[in-house]
Amino acid sequence: MPLLLSSRASTSSPLPLLTSSEARLRGVRHRGSDWLRVRTGVYVDRSAYQKLSPSERYAVRVHAFLRTHPDAILCFESAGVIHGLPTFGEAEHIHVYDPSRARSRRFSDVCVHTSEDSRQVERVDGTLVTSLLDTVVDLARVLPPARAVAVADSVVSPVQGGTLQLDELRLRTGEQVNRRGRRRASWTWDHTVPLSESPAESVSRLVIAWNGFEAPALQQVFRYEGHEDRTDFYFPSSRVIGECDGWQKYALGEPEKAAKLLADEKRREDRLRRHRHPFARWDLRDAWKSAPVREALLAAGAELVRPPETGMLRTLAIRSREKPLRASDTTPGAMSRRRNDVSPPK
Repeated sequence: MPLLLSSRASTSSPLPLLTSSEARLRGVRHRGSDWLRVRTGVYVDRSAYQKLSPSERYAVRVHAFLRTHPDAILCFESAGVIHGLPTFGEAEHIHVYDPSRARSRRFSDVCVHTSEDSRQVERVDGTLVTSLLDTVVDLARVLPPARAVAVADSVVSPVQGGTLQLDELRLRTGEQVNRRGRRRASWTWDHTVPLSESPAESVSRLVIAWNGFEAPALQQVFRYEGHEDRTDFYFPSSRVIGECDGWQKYALGEPEKAAKLLADEKRREDRLRRHRHPFARWDLRDAWKSAPVREALLAAGAELVRPPETGMLRTLAIRSREKPLRASDTTPGAMSRRRNDVSPPK
């Protein structure tokens, strides 16, 4: 089941936050090993924090900042947390918009931005943020290509709950005085489509193109044996069907429901195979690596029609705006928790 922007939005902290003053009032010894300081004067349960995905940890840091700066206007990735935009790992900085400043500054892990171009500011569940439109345009100027397209797809995709039009994104970019990153944003709009139903599909679509495969039909519907089966990617010349699986749709935490969903999916795949459609499957982690997607599609019989764009494929590894992964992120338990996170591997 596709993730909506509203379901990804973290309008409150994923973990309870404890300030120093609250700890004193409650008689809690917050300086012990059980507590982790995520911001000056703000603490969380250390064990619970270490179990979070990178994107969830970033959401905790954003809300910890808001506890001490409640009137701050969030922008870039920090506003994306509130809007429910796809996030990629744990962003390194907290981003704040301050139109009253003469120039942008950085204070430790907080970047304070200003601009010749004003931003529309709105309040979402009590938090001040740059508007969804301005946030997406700002991110399209700075994010690597696949990440930028995943963000843009999400806000124009009705299935993901997107409410913006591509023309709005183009118009806002074109009317801004700031030219930095404009070509990157324009490239993003040229590759944005409203049919992607998840960030994983957005990334996969670019990986398919950059590897040199023919352009697949998106969300192709097949009607066989009294059923309607919709597919992520369909390659007409080879009849190959490509599926980027997000394991959350199988409700693995609910055994009975998961068993039914997995059985239905098996029957669906068997039905399509009976009608001469080879299958290739991968997940988001495979898409970030690229090679598993290429291998799966070639094994299924999909055709390469052009040389690979190796330069674009290399951009999948760019993580310049993210914190390095911690050792604990690569443990089996952490990897399992991160399976459906939209974070790329290190």
